[in-house]
Amino acid sequence: MRRAKIGELQRLAGFLDTNTNALLRKEAVHVELTPRFRKLSENEEPSVAKAADLLAQLVRAEVELEALLGVEYARNLPPERRILVGDVRQQAEQHALELRHWLGLGLAPIADIVTLLELQMGVRVYARRLAAKISGLFAYDEKIGACILLNANHPIDRRTQTAAHELGHLVATRGDAEIYEIDELEGSREEKYANAFARSFLTPAQAVRQKFAEVTAGATNLTRRHVIVLAYYFHVSREALVRRLEELQLTKRGTWDWFVQNGNITDEQAQQVLGDVSTSDRLKDDAARPVSLKTGLMAYEAAKRGLLSEGQIARLLHLDRIQVRVLLSDIDAEESGANAATSILG
Repeated sequence: MRRAKIGELQRLAGFLDTNTNALLRKEAVHVELTPRFRKLSENEEPSVAKAADLLAQLVRAEVELEALLGVEYARNLPPERRILVGDVRQQAEQHALELRHWLGLGLAPIADIVTLLELQMGVRVYARRLAAKISGLFAYDEKIGACILLNANHPIDRRTQTAAHELGHLVATRGDAEIYEIDELEGSREEKYANAFARSFLTPAQAVRQKFAEVTAGATNLTRRHVIVLAYYFHVSREALVRRLEELQLTKRGTWDWFVQNGNITDEQAQQVLGDVSTSDRLKDDAARPVSLKTGLMAYEAAKRGLLSEGQIARLLHLDRIQVRVLLSDIDAEESGANAATSILG
């Protein structure tokens, strides 16, 4: 008895209307995330159902490609913390501080929470253009791990807040799928926890107090300049920063509302204070691709090894063949250019 050749497996897979991956793997990994979201609401809106289906589709493609290529997705999730009776916001503050120490962050500002989630914790994070009201989705599965989908239409500081909110669900309620919507009321202890966790994780009370004292030293009023500098330091929105100052009683309640009613704090004013500090937004750039860069690279590798045909990749990624052809040729050109640029001359 001889081993089957890859060409023979591909022809057999085509005949059976499946892919080589399904034939080669001993145990298929099934991604069933969507039904969990559908339990959230009996009258879910089409945009919510579409976002839930999209997350399941993105995860399914990634998991299938990982299994085909023999890629093991590393996970490093913290122990789950349950929400107990008592002050839920106090619990969230404590859990956020404990997670920061567990990750070795101390009280340092978090410049890129998505990189933290992906590289240090092994969370699958995606960004795609969603309906305006949806900020993000979270789901967890024992086999595939934690998954977060963020709205690429939202500015980076809002996405940062959403990612931290979903991290709160990962810490305390990871067994429950969740859809986070803009201006959603805190109707449950779980939502109060997630919101408080996000604030505490991004802007730890001790760090905020220390930096506030440093920035406002000698001042009698909180100015726009103070807010701009502090928000930039902690990588959060100006509104989130002022709301946190109000919560910590470092400024009067209603301070943010006063700013809004008196001309707000504009991007132009921030640029005057900080200068040109614009940075590339890799998630927004990635969302402009037909598939994520990571998934595209894995699909390219599968095609390069002869494990998947263009048609199989098209079905897996929900693209047409022309899109797949363009995707593969673009990556091939980038790979060829990189190889030429890094070659060692004798």
